[in-house]
Amino acid sequence: MFSLIGLILSLSLIMYLAYKGFSTIITAPIVALLTVLIIVGIDGHLMANYTEVYMSGFSNFIKNYFPIFLTGAIFAKLMEEALYAKSIAYFITKNLGKDKTIFAVVLAGALLTYGGVSLFTVAFVLYPIANVLFKESNIPKRLIPGTIALGSFTFTMTALPGTPEIQNVIPMSYFGTDTFSAPIIGIIASILMLGLGMSWLTYRAKSAELIKEGYGSHIYEDLNESDEELPNIFLAILPIVIIFVSNLFFSKIFYPRVDGSYLGQYNTTLSSVSGTWSVIISIVISIIYIITLNFNKIKHMSNVLNAGISNSFLPLLSSSAIVGYGSVIKSLAVFTTIQTIILGISTNPIISEALSVNIICGITASASGGLTITLDSLAPTFISMAHTLNISPEILHRIASLASGGLDTLPHNGAVITTLAICKLTHKQSYKDIFVTSVVIPIAVTAFVVALLSIKFIS
Repeated sequence: MFSLIGLILSLSLIMYLAYKGFSTIITAPIVALLTVLIIVGIDGHLMANYTEVYMSGFSNFIKNYFPIFLTGAIFAKLMEEALYAKSIAYFITKNLGKDKTIFAVVLAGALLTYGGVSLFTVAFVLYPIANVLFKESNIPKRLIPGTIALGSFTFTMTALPGTPEIQNVIPMSYFGTDTFSAPIIGIIASILMLGLGMSWLTYRAKSAELIKEGYGSHIYEDLNESDEELPNIFLAILPIVIIFVSNLFFSKIFYPRVDGSYLGQYNTTLSSVSGTWSVIISIVISIIYIITLNFNKIKHMSNVLNAGISNSFLPLLSSSAIVGYGSVIKSLAVFTTIQTIILGISTNPIISEALSVNIICGITASASGGLTITLDSLAPTFISMAHTLNISPEILHRIASLASGGLDTLPHNGAVITTLAICKLTHKQSYKDIFVTSVVIPIAVTAFVVALLSIKFIS
């Protein structure tokens, strides 16, 4: 009981510090060692836990996912500098009309994140455009963060087949799958998240219209660029098409025909790495395309590439720090107790996986960190349980990815805090809509999918 209280205090502290804006790169190792001190005592081998347990989890995450974060950040920076991201956002939002302002912003965010642009970059790109359109349409500014969240933090992050976002990449190495796993489930979940999210945001906008709330008393920032200054929409969208087509080719056609027996000398298998390789190669091809077309247009290309590299470090190190914290928590006896309780709720691996991933992602306020921590500990168990029920690894992949996009966006989540800061709004003003669109609805959709699959495989 004392150990459980200690763990709860530890989790509360790391959430509180994240909410207050302290970087997990600093707080995660400190809180992890304090947890060992509280639960195990002075004999808990603090330095050994730091160098051998915490840093082991930290470094393993970097080893596995640094190429994804690096190439993704460079791609996002190039899309920004070439004005491709802004061209896409501007084209969609302007051509759908004022009566479809919310849907236009959601669609623009969805297209950008599905193309591999990071959540943080999308918020920076979309906010100035959304701000103008919401003002022109007289929609409350406080709804902008929830609108950005629906387009960026939900279905394109976890559900839509083929998305190169890290939450859809991580499960591949555990289940030997690819980013297109369980496509029908993913498409159904995407439609539900989009439909329910749009229904909520439309309801909120209409409710505000009834009381004549309007845009609100905010400082209005006009948009400087016009659509005439932006690249052609077809040129802008082609990098996203390249990533999708290349990823599909390498994951479904090329690598399935490759003899991967040579990988035995590296203690791995082709099925566990080909999905990640497909995403990396696809993003690199798209990067080469953007550089080739814009080498003379983008000033100081080397500075742009260096900025992309720099942009990859903070999210990578933040996620790695959370995974390191999780590695320390995993090593404690109390974690085994919690794991046993979760697995004891149901012998159905779909239910157990959905619960485990969601809870750990909520605890860490990180979809990628929580997903890695959970699958590191429980993926073999889920695979074994699924085998007895004839449940495919592709379904485990999709459920893990879906479940990571629920409790992760609690108030102390980094993307939530950043988005609110970019929009110059507070939690009190706008978090309610973020909570509904990126927490309540994704969890409800995941529960619905889990229920359907449980009926299919258990009944």
